[in-house]
Amino acid sequence: MCKGKVWLVGAGPGDPHLITIKGKDVLDRAQVVIHDALVGHGILAMIPSGAKCINVGKRAGNHLIPQDEINRIICDEVLQGQRVVRLKGGDPYLFGRGGEEAEYLRNKGIAFEIVPGITSPIAVSAYNGIPVTHRKFASSVHFITAHKREGEKLDIDFKSLTALKGTYIFMMGVSALHDIMVGLLAAGMSPDMPAAILSRGTTRDQKRIVASISTLEEKVKQEGVLTPAIIVVGHVCSLSDSLSWIEDLPLFGRKIFVTRPKSRSSKLTSRLRSLGADVVEIPTIKIIPTENKEFDTALSYIEKYSWIVFTSPAGVEIFFNKFKSMNLDVRKFYNTKFAVIGAGTSKALFKQGIIADFVPEIYDTEYLARGLVGKLSNTDRVMIPRARLGSQVLTETLAQSGAELLDLPVYDTVLESHDWLDLDEMIKNRDMDFVTFTSASTVHNFVKLATKTKDFSSVMGVCIGRQTNEAAQGYGFKTIVSESATIESMCECILDYVQDRKAEANGTYLSTQAT
Repeated sequence: MCKGKVWLVGAGPGDPHLITIKGKDVLDRAQVVIHDALVGHGILAMIPSGAKCINVGKRAGNHLIPQDEINRIICDEVLQGQRVVRLKGGDPYLFGRGGEEAEYLRNKGIAFEIVPGITSPIAVSAYNGIPVTHRKFASSVHFITAHKREGEKLDIDFKSLTALKGTYIFMMGVSALHDIMVGLLAAGMSPDMPAAILSRGTTRDQKRIVASISTLEEKVKQEGVLTPAIIVVGHVCSLSDSLSWIEDLPLFGRKIFVTRPKSRSSKLTSRLRSLGADVVEIPTIKIIPTENKEFDTALSYIEKYSWIVFTSPAGVEIFFNKFKSMNLDVRKFYNTKFAVIGAGTSKALFKQGIIADFVPEIYDTEYLARGLVGKLSNTDRVMIPRARLGSQVLTETLAQSGAELLDLPVYDTVLESHDWLDLDEMIKNRDMDFVTFTSASTVHNFVKLATKTKDFSSVMGVCIGRQTNEAAQGYGFKTIVSESATIESMCECILDYVQDRKAEANGTYLSTQAT
């Protein structure tokens, strides 16, 4: 009997925040992910590291892999005992061929579950200010597939359809727009009936064209439209301008890549998304605690150190996790002071019940070293638990005090890879507005992931700290630098830059310069 299992998961319409809690939970535990082209980068970035990722993507008019072959791929993976997630845009049972795949699995005796997703007709309409039902205008809503094979006629009974009243939403209908409008008019619908075509809804490329059923086709020819798109017909379309909301968010339309480790990216990601940004998490570094006898020995004699210096929240967490695993007593710190590089590290230390004795005014390694060296003497013993390849500025400056230093590597930062990611293609297509860099390591590894790219001048890096900025500029990135090394400051830096670009376009003063 097959020990594997398949989950048919609806990924939602595009905005990664619209995947359901259960969908995210199932995806987090996947060993194999088989996904369609309509699944966006923000969702793909949630695929766990180490999971096998298979793109069976289909685009309108370009069926990459036949359905029979997709069924075979699913079967091959699950028969190896794997937890397989079949990730589909929108909802798997609404024009997504999920029913066919479920039937195939049942006939093969393979266990499966369905995880419904938020479907695009409702979500995309909502993101464009269109309620699909409204007490004054529509008490019913009808979803219609408008997909047709080339050369075939559209198989829709418009006379019966229009008799139902309500709101009509046609999916996969861009190529059939003419036939739909003609069919509705021929069935007696008023030429003045409001209609809209909603393109790439819930993403940064979202666009809507609102007209009437007699004028929509001509307006689309003038303005152009990209797939995927839905066509909405009904009086509710007249509400779109008054009820639109997402375009008012300050970072709407901006795609931002976050390169922090996943364990540390949630606050930054959440804040940027709340401002309307399309955020893609591509951690470029993975933090791996080191195992060495020197670390164990140092902790055993921790009371001999007068200062412990932390340069990152990761260092704090790894240090105290090890400390607790050795069943050591916090009273060993009775004679120890603590220095940290900035607010984030200070918060991590506070979670351990300790208030930092020294935090530099400017959150930077050089300022940490300058501020601390004057507090040391040749009688002090200083422990620095940090990454293996930490900046030498800290140790070289502190050595000037004559104190005894222990530069203790407690974790390594290694390259985080992503099977789904084609970073070179994204850079080539300018498919990102900003990339956030919180350390020099995130910069170096971002460059390593872009194996074919030689010119990074089209990429805008948002950097924390002087060393990070210098690393980014060394590769040719355009950069802006946050005033302080905090998530809040980084977000403000992006906001200021975006607002200044708008001001510049309007001919007003420009304050935030990229370098």
